[in-house]
Amino acid sequence: LISSATKSLRMETEILEKKLQDAQMKLAEKDGDKDKEIQNLKRLISELEFQLTMEKNNNESFLDKLRKEIKHKSDELEKLTQERTQLIHSLSQVQEENSLLQETVRRECQERYELTAALTRAREQVLELRKLSGSFP
Repeated sequence: LISSATKSLRMETEILEKKLQDAQMKLAEKDGDKDKEIQNLKRLISELEFQLTMEKNNNESFLDKLRKEIKHKSDELEKLTQERTQLIHSLSQVQEENSLLQETVRRECQERYELTAALTRAREQVLELRKLSGSFP
């Protein structure tokens, strides 16, 4: 009876040991799979971090270019604004000079008209005097 019970317990122990070994092998396989998955995830994280760094660098480079372009455009705008102000000032001076010249031309034309009228009167008087002097010897 003892021998049979011992034999039965040994067989049961062997079966349990085999199940334990199978379970340990499956656990080791799962651990290996988890390790592989962890390594894959770490690699993926590294790649994504690298991509993120590259994107940050590209964005910073792009922003630097935009800042430089904005500065350049701002400088150009300031220069054009100054040129515009100078042109407006020059235009104002030219308009004043033009008005002065127009007034001078108007006065000279008036003088010429008056001189022409006076000359016409003088000619008429000379002609009249010649007529009168022609009738008196």
